[in-house]
Amino acid sequence: MSYESPTPPANLPTEIVNTLNESDPEQLRDVATYAEALAEHKEREARLEESADQEEVEERPDDLPDDVPAKATITIKEINDNRYYYYWQWREGDSVTSKYKGPVNPDE
Repeated sequence: MSYESPTPPANLPTEIVNTLNESDPEQLRDVATYAEALAEHKEREARLEESADQEEVEERPDDLPDDVPAKATITIKEINDNRYYYYWQWREGDSVTSKYKGPVNPDE
């Protein structure tokens, strides 16, 4: 270990360098521990924010029933004699679940 005082990073503000230079070894070790933990916390927060931005969840449609998940899509099924109906449909594990929404042509 060198007997010369270490050179602070150029991008570190002078007020922080001065405060550190005035600190005793125990305080400096506490600052180092805190600074490392704070850096990890801020990196984790940035990663979470980035992943949240990538996974933007669409708003829940107004007509979506409470028992239908937000990831459900609307499909059209033909039932008996060319009648068409809307169904909410979503995947639950290995199966696909459907819930009746209404007729395609409500006038019929």
